[in-house]
Amino acid sequence: MAVEGGMKCVKFLLYVLLLAFCACAVGLIAVGVGAQLVLSQTIIQGATPGSLLPMVIIAVGAFLFLVAFVGCCGACKENYCLMITFAIFLSLIMLVEVAAAIAGYVFRDKVMLEFNKDFRQQMQNYRRDNRTTLALDKMQEDFKCCGAANYTDWESVPTVPKGQVPDSCCINVTKDCGASLQINNIYSEGCVEKIGGWLRSNVLVVAAAALGIAFVEVLGIVFACCLVKSIRSGYEVM
Repeated sequence: MAVEGGMKCVKFLLYVLLLAFCACAVGLIAVGVGAQLVLSQTIIQGATPGSLLPMVIIAVGAFLFLVAFVGCCGACKENYCLMITFAIFLSLIMLVEVAAAIAGYVFRDKVMLEFNKDFRQQMQNYRRDNRTTLALDKMQEDFKCCGAANYTDWESVPTVPKGQVPDSCCINVTKDCGASLQINNIYSEGCVEKIGGWLRSNVLVVAAAALGIAFVEVLGIVFACCLVKSIRSGYEVM
């Protein structure tokens, strides 16, 4: 039995929200992939709480896309079981997102401590391992920084001669530009603080996006419950 009256409007709005869910799912996957790329470039290694967050975001995005598909099928066929499944899974996704947001806030300082420790460890492998060398150079060039706290950190690296820094520390990168250590020609800020500042500047954007997604999900749950109630009433009438 097809829904009638105001439920037709609810059904239409649910379709609109399902499209929004698909867009949110793609956005979450993109954010997760982007965060994973940033973490891989900053050489954070191991299964730490901070390094696992991007994988959680990607998984939630993929699951949200699947749930949106289930909701679309349920709304199209006005299937009671599918709509109940959609509402339950959407509620679970909200719980996971809230947990991920709390974990990200709680472990934010720990992530930076891990990054600082790992960055200094990897500096000791500079010019000993090509992958590490390329990663450190790319990070210093991209974030316009030098060393962990500042350029003096390179003095403790055995593979870098005293009084020199990697060429990637130079404001204008040229061959052997770091050999003659001139303070005015190299980046003064350390990479740990520079990347930490970049992360902090993007927290508000991420928080606003998360609130928007949560609001859309709440509306989806409400509309799904209304449609489920209408479908159930139709079954009882029959």
